Amino acid sequence: MDNSTYGQLTIFHVIAREGSISAAARKLSVTTPSISKSLRLLEAKTGVPLFTRTTRRISLTEAGKNLLLKTEDAIATLNLAMEDIQSLGEVPSGPVRITLSRFAYQLIVKPRLAEFNLAYPDIQLELSINDGAVSLVEEGFDLGVRFGDTVSEGMVVKKIHPSFKMGLYASEAYIRRYGLPEQPGDLSAHRLITYRFTTSNRLSPLVLIEEGLSITPAITPVMICNDIDAVCDAVRAGIGIGRIFEPLHAGMVNSRDLKPILHEYWPMYPAVYIYYTQNSQRVKRVQAVIGFFTCAVKN
Repeated sequence: MDNSTYGQLTIFHVIAREGSISAAARKLSVTTPSISKSLRLLEAKTGVPLFTRTTRRISLTEAGKNLLLKTEDAIATLNLAMEDIQSLGEVPSGPVRITLSRFAYQLIVKPRLAEFNLAYPDIQLELSINDGAVSLVEEGFDLGVRFGDTVSEGMVVKKIHPSFKMGLYASEAYIRRYGLPEQPGDLSAHRLITYRFTTSNRLSPLVLIEEGLSITPAITPVMICNDIDAVCDAVRAGIGIGRIFEPLHAGMVNSRDLKPILHEYWPMYPAVYIYYTQNSQRVKRVQAVIGFFTCAVKN
């Protein structure tokens, strides 16, 4: 392999990840023609086209997929080796891409953003808020945050928040108008606000715990939201009873305005974990983010 191949392969990986030559150029802060030239030279070396191009999109050929798969680990190892050397003795700096749910953002990241920026002003956080499952490697993320410690093979996980309950809450205005349910079966006669998962497009089932067993009371929602902020707003407005994670409720301004409903039946959610690849934790800026957001965890 000659001296230019490493650079061409690196650019090839960025094109594959970003989905277009122009996006790769923006990512690498170089011109589009230079990206196109690098790709042409690499294709000349391999003797086969690596992408299928149309006026609207670019996609990997079978040869391109094969090259991507066979060089992915090697390129990642070389990039990390360069970063290890470059970061010796340096203040942590550069971009760190994190995929996380809105809940994780609000509960874990948002309250400490200012503190993090003061501690690491040279680290550029890129937060992608997504409630669905995301592949760190395929999507180019350094870190992910999710419920539970079951992740893809090869990932490292660290607890970032202890387990907690999902609560049912109602406003005082709602309670005055509709009263309080005394047991789970009473919920069928009440107005419920429910959550729709964006990625799967399914409604989140209402699960409660009765005598140690999970139960799912039959409900007809009066309102459906795909955003937990909207659920909280609707509950506060007196539209209905809604589910809110207990630690989020505790951190709300005027949290006393929302009253807990059927507290003894609330289900427990698993702890929240930060996860990452074995190699990424070696990068100083990624180490800094992991350490910062895990240092205050309580079991």
